[in-house]
Amino acid sequence: MPAHTVAPPDRVELAIGGMTCASCAARIEKKLNRMDGVEATVNYATEKAKVTFDTGVAVADLIATVEATGYTAHEPAPPAAADAPTDTADAPDELRPLRERLVTATVLALPVVLMAMIPALQFEYWQWLSLTLAAPVVTYAAWPFHKAAVTNARHGAATMDTLISVGTSAAFLWSLWALFFGTAGEPGMTHPFELTIARSDGAGNIYLEAAAGVTAFILAGRYFEARSKRKAGAALRALLELGAKDVTVLDPGGRERTVPVGELTVGDRFLVRPGEKIATDGTVVEGSSAVDASMLTGESVPVEVATGDTVTGATLNAGGRLVVEATRVGADTQLARMAALVEDAQNGKAAAQRLADRISAVFVPVVIALAVATLGFWLGNGAGWTAAFTAAVAVLIIACPCALGLATPTALMVGTGRGAQLGILIKGPEVLETTHRVDTIVLDKTGTVTTGRMTLLATHTADGVTEAEALRLAGALEHASEHPVARAVAAGATEQTGPLPTPEDFAGVAGLGVQGVVEGHAVLVGREQLLADWEIRLPDGLRNKKAEAEAAGRTAVAVAWDGEARAVLEIADAVKDTSADAIRRFRELGLRAVLLTGDNEVVARAVAAEVGIAPQDVVAEVLPQDKVDVVKRLQDEGRSVAMVGDGVNDAAALAQADLGLAMGTGTDAAIEAGDLTLVRGDLRAAADAIRLSRRTLGTIRSNLFWAFAYNVAALPLAAAGLLNPMIAGAAMAFSSVFVVANSLRLRRFKPGA
Repeated sequence: MPAHTVAPPDRVELAIGGMTCASCAARIEKKLNRMDGVEATVNYATEKAKVTFDTGVAVADLIATVEATGYTAHEPAPPAAADAPTDTADAPDELRPLRERLVTATVLALPVVLMAMIPALQFEYWQWLSLTLAAPVVTYAAWPFHKAAVTNARHGAATMDTLISVGTSAAFLWSLWALFFGTAGEPGMTHPFELTIARSDGAGNIYLEAAAGVTAFILAGRYFEARSKRKAGAALRALLELGAKDVTVLDPGGRERTVPVGELTVGDRFLVRPGEKIATDGTVVEGSSAVDASMLTGESVPVEVATGDTVTGATLNAGGRLVVEATRVGADTQLARMAALVEDAQNGKAAAQRLADRISAVFVPVVIALAVATLGFWLGNGAGWTAAFTAAVAVLIIACPCALGLATPTALMVGTGRGAQLGILIKGPEVLETTHRVDTIVLDKTGTVTTGRMTLLATHTADGVTEAEALRLAGALEHASEHPVARAVAAGATEQTGPLPTPEDFAGVAGLGVQGVVEGHAVLVGREQLLADWEIRLPDGLRNKKAEAEAAGRTAVAVAWDGEARAVLEIADAVKDTSADAIRRFRELGLRAVLLTGDNEVVARAVAAEVGIAPQDVVAEVLPQDKVDVVKRLQDEGRSVAMVGDGVNDAAALAQADLGLAMGTGTDAAIEAGDLTLVRGDLRAAADAIRLSRRTLGTIRSNLFWAFAYNVAALPLAAAGLLNPMIAGAAMAFSSVFVVANSLRLRRFKPGA
């Protein structure tokens, strides 16, 4: 019987238009998820829907479902061409209609409020002037609320716009009735909570100031909320705009031509002049320079690159002329992958936000029912229509679920955006909740705590021999060898003494070292056995240095020339300068650091001692496949484990850990398995990532607390008649702005602070 394979689901991201509150997002999400084979999440702050659907569902069906719900939907445009206007340039046009309505409402509503609240300003027929000024506010300025309320009503739904539209319309229509028929006032009314101002002319209570003031306040809240949301997403837009727009491509004949960056293909060679951005990821094939990668990694020190080194698109050539061969273009580049990771994280939802969304979905109908109940309660208690109406309208106006809807996504947008600026990529909101629980961090040694490459650490010489002389002769001979230890000696010698001479009669001795003639000297570099074969013995001083180096887990190389042992060189995988500081920061975060390595016990303990990890927290001589078992064992002990690694052999352990932190200098497999990606190869970035994640989660929780607390405290006050509708409108608008402003504080997060 033939095997049947199940096709993987398709994915699409839709840009959603027309949402005004979290209940709108909840409605759209609910409608989409009712479709067979569809799983969707809708984010109010980013105004996007992430949809996974079976092959039998068309994108047009998804869009039709959203439109049938009363909103607009379309697939986002592909990345703009290099010469196309950016999103930032379009931003003022998006806010312009809202700003125009806000200005109109503010200018006209202010005198209405002042005349209503200050008896000295109430002249004869002042009410009619108030009506003349308030009418454009309640009609033109508030039109988006009324339009959305009618659209939602047609679909049998109610949203925040319904509350605003009903509340302001009721206040305006009540005032019209009172002005034309004079029946709104109720002499003798004794409701103790009535806060409206008695009119000096006895014409009764009108609510034009509430209708106009509430509209102005809510428009102000929406405007500043929209601006703040754009600020929250500014880091991602800045990331997307980092890349070069044009590139100078070198044809096979050496002819230069300038093309848009989008036309580059893998294998193309392009020129990067000093001061220009590198167009895409590639390998340097000609030239050397210093490259400023701070815009991607957060690291301010330029990195020296030369022929054979890899470079990343969007980084800045701060030095000489480079010719680069493109290895990755378009969506495969590191910049594009970073942007995709950040955007995916911003579109996700934490568990707390899902609860808030469920509350928002039923919140508006409950509020309308509560407003009706409030009206009936006060009427039933003999308070009169004015008092009952005031309390009911205040209930409608004060109950805003927007703050609930903005609590998580705005903090997530700012936190992930700030992380991207610092070279920290957070894959999703679930990661934030995990970082709060982590109490143990497991560190792979090679490439994470250490540099991952052999380095010349020290040079010990016999009496009468200078370090420069020993390095010059040994480095010249080792420069002709491809062995990792030889390359470390040659690189260290070149750095300390400059260009090296060319050896003669070079020969490698398998397993022992190299020999040859340098500047007339017969030179031997390698194991002590190589010297012994030439009947050369190490003097006691050098023999002791060699023993000390080997006891510390380092490789000791003997150097002899002209028949005498002259020096011992220490080579090892050097500890990164920042690792000890990183371990200290982990301890400050309450984390136990564990060193995990396949190296021998002596080397592992030496590295641990150097960076400040306790001997009992060293796990050495572990095979790659056994790293997962170490993580599991810690988890079985009741610990919540974070793992930091950079190689293919770390991928499984990263996936097993409660929190995986992949060094961006490592392999794609490790990065894919991690929950957090550190673009910099600096272990301190792991501490910053955990701090930023915890602070972002803390901001989300404080946002949700204040959003819930606001509604819990305000609704009873409004129902009790203790809130004037205009004050309720101001408080409602402030709650959303407060939540977004609180999230924006994450933009000030500083690494190492």
